[in-house]
Amino acid sequence: MQLSDKKATLSFSDGSPSVEFPVYQGTVGPDVIDIRKLYGQTGMFTYDPGFMATASCESAITYIDGDKGQLLYRGYPIDQLATNCDFLSVAYLIMNGELPSADQKKEFDNVVTHHTLVHEQMHTFLQGFRRDAHPMAVLTGLVGALSAFYHDSTDITNPHHREVSAIRLIAKMPTLVAMAYKHSLGQPIIYPQNDLSYTGNFLRMMFATPCDDYKVNDVVERALDRIFILHADHEQNASTSTVRLCGSSGTNPFAAIAAGVACLWGPAHGGANEACLNMLEHIQAQGGVAKVGEFMEQVKDKNSGVRLMGFGHRVYKNYDPRAKLMQETCREVLDSLGLHNDPLFKLAMEVERIALEDPYFVERKLYPNVDFYSGIVQRAIGIPTSLFTAIFALARTVGWIAQWNEMLSDPNYKIGRPRQLYTGAAVRDVK
Repeated sequence: MQLSDKKATLSFSDGSPSVEFPVYQGTVGPDVIDIRKLYGQTGMFTYDPGFMATASCESAITYIDGDKGQLLYRGYPIDQLATNCDFLSVAYLIMNGELPSADQKKEFDNVVTHHTLVHEQMHTFLQGFRRDAHPMAVLTGLVGALSAFYHDSTDITNPHHREVSAIRLIAKMPTLVAMAYKHSLGQPIIYPQNDLSYTGNFLRMMFATPCDDYKVNDVVERALDRIFILHADHEQNASTSTVRLCGSSGTNPFAAIAAGVACLWGPAHGGANEACLNMLEHIQAQGGVAKVGEFMEQVKDKNSGVRLMGFGHRVYKNYDPRAKLMQETCREVLDSLGLHNDPLFKLAMEVERIALEDPYFVERKLYPNVDFYSGIVQRAIGIPTSLFTAIFALARTVGWIAQWNEMLSDPNYKIGRPRQLYTGAAVRDVK
């Protein structure tokens, strides 16, 4: 960041002396006021629940312009990356800052591919979970347990250890997600196959059995790969901030990523696409497309308790750039699988049409977000609703680990310690 010529001045209505703070500029986006010395100079804290206007760190990985509907990974627009690159190329970019050359791509793919196998005792550990456990509960446990099996790469002060841990997490996450799925079905675990792509390998581990192998559909593989790209990173969201805050204590990377998985589980974050598909299935059960208008009227009634899932975003105040790509992908998958007449897709299109035309939704800038169509794509592929958030975690792992590594590489990083506005009882004595 670069120090700006201008400064910010904080003045008080009670006549207390004004205080000046430095202002820093980023490459693009809003400037920031450096308030690190605020308490020392004024005895006060800032109050910003939900970090609505707080930059918690400096980062060079991802940038979002919510007003323009723009998402950049290392400066590249998300639509260009999703159209021209595969997930591992994007993973390399997020981790290293540049897209790989042909030789770098070959080496990176090879390294990741040959780390997809997990320790055999992880299978024994998996057996301790109930078959009906939510996949995210299982995944949180499995990821955290990696530190017990791969403790040879947990020295966070060693850059090589951090790199090895990053590769292990990116490589093993598809294996762990597939293991959680197979466990829920009571089916045997399918081992990775090194002659397949990252995404093709995951599909095979998900859907193959010892009785029937799984032939990867190119359209489905590309669609899921695109879902991974679109979810790879998203600035300082709740789970990424959780990984950074957890990692700032010096904990090992597997524990930090497990914390991110747990945070992502929340329905307001990673569980949004699951909630969106449940909403569409509810409308379908009530009468389908014919009932969409009635449903949207209920959404507008604040007393109805009905919410419109898959629309609007905390950051985007314009059309989510990922949503358009996901809509196109949805069409491609449904056409490829002969599901172009899928009732939920027709339902989704009608919901979107009304939302984009009705002044109520337009004025509130409730545009479709990436979750609106990704659930339909995953459902068409055969991924159960309960596994949607685990797929999200798989994709987001590369962003989490890159953000974690960036934090640890910063010589000025400190353990996270938010402050508070205390409103409890004043000092009192026990009688």
